[in-house]
Amino acid sequence: MIDESFQWRKEYTVNDLTESVLPKWLFESGALFLHGYDKEGYKLFWFRVKHHIRDPKQQLEKKKLVAFWLEHYAKRDHGKPLTVVFDMAETGISHIDLDFVRFIVNCFTDYYPNFLTKIVIFEMPWIMNAAFKIVKGWLGPDAISMLKFTNKSDVQEYINGEYLPPHMGGTDTFKYSYPPLVDDDFQTPLCENGPITSEDEHESKEDIDADTKETGELNEEQNLNQKKMNSIEQISKSEETDKTEFKPKNAKKALTTFKGPLLHISPAEELYFGSKETGEKKCLIVLTNVTKNTVAFKVRTTAPEKYRVKPSNSSCEPGTSLDIIVSLHGGFAASLQDRFLIMAAEMDQSSGAGVPELTQFWKEVPRTKVMEHRLRCHVVESSKPSSLTLKENSFNIPAKTNEDLHIQLTRLLQINKRLQEQIDRCLWFQQLSAVLSLLSVSVVAFCFYLVYTQRS
Repeated sequence: MIDESFQWRKEYTVNDLTESVLPKWLFESGALFLHGYDKEGYKLFWFRVKHHIRDPKQQLEKKKLVAFWLEHYAKRDHGKPLTVVFDMAETGISHIDLDFVRFIVNCFTDYYPNFLTKIVIFEMPWIMNAAFKIVKGWLGPDAISMLKFTNKSDVQEYINGEYLPPHMGGTDTFKYSYPPLVDDDFQTPLCENGPITSEDEHESKEDIDADTKETGELNEEQNLNQKKMNSIEQISKSEETDKTEFKPKNAKKALTTFKGPLLHISPAEELYFGSKETGEKKCLIVLTNVTKNTVAFKVRTTAPEKYRVKPSNSSCEPGTSLDIIVSLHGGFAASLQDRFLIMAAEMDQSSGAGVPELTQFWKEVPRTKVMEHRLRCHVVESSKPSSLTLKENSFNIPAKTNEDLHIQLTRLLQINKRLQEQIDRCLWFQQLSAVLSLLSVSVVAFCFYLVYTQRS
């Protein structure tokens, strides 16, 4: 199997497949692309069958396009599973291409075996029933169970309407176009104190006013919390500054870190948000610059209407760390489909770090020099996550500081020491009891021996 896989990669030059190598018309056709997520949070790999016409002369290039997308996704998302969607609306006999379908099936069964979660087939024409009986013969029992035949009335059992086009009964306004390459529709979110001006997004005045109002409310609430805290304990100036700036230095540190060539990013893979019941609406991302130059970064998301990010477009000095606060806006709740993209690039020493300089920098920087890392959202129902989650308790008291954690750790070590001493004492008594028992048996045996010898 390994030899066959290497041979396949050599035949289709998988390692050398890039956007510039493949013909432009392949991408412009819109027959294959990645976009959206299913209900379980898996990426959707779309095959718009009506845009595929069987042509033996173009078959090799089309197969390379499939290999390009799978390899592109494998490198970008580290082999996370995906869901294949065969959109067969408005298709007929001219679109039947069993050789191409078999190639796609073999890609998942032989060369990317852990990628496939299910195959959603939408509105398959009755005339293709015979063809799909042949396809089932190529699949094993496990793969056959992944086939989900759907229509407009039941496709939302697997995919939410927000990622379905109108002809499938959804509300997704996405329209495929090329260039650029479709990339999860990442957009620039709002900063917590107003929109970040960029080439990607300009928010309306109404959104800015609403966000400013929300910030004012947050400041009022923060002042109230400050007064309550003063009645409980005296707070140092550094803690007051942190609270005023919404920079939670006392947040729980992440257990995982993504170590990139420019930035170390914590957490490595997931941002933990609470459900509406738990009320956890803020998360912390820590960026650490591991280079000798200033690194510019920006944060983008698939759901810009839900989240506020501060800062979302800035720079990080050499050898320093920077906190990014991600907070849910209004009454929105996080979902498994939400994604964040962190883009970073090294700046020249002569470059400025202001907003105009950063905007110009991102327009000019080559894509090959941009580091990208993706984070997904995780919704915590009840238990506390082991990541950077910001949550206040029922008395509006912030999370435990490092000093409190140190005290708790010291207490645990003391308790552990006492338990160890008790265990040692128990073992000593156990050994003493064994020696006494052995001595008693020896004495009894000696007594029996004396009685026996006297009688004889």
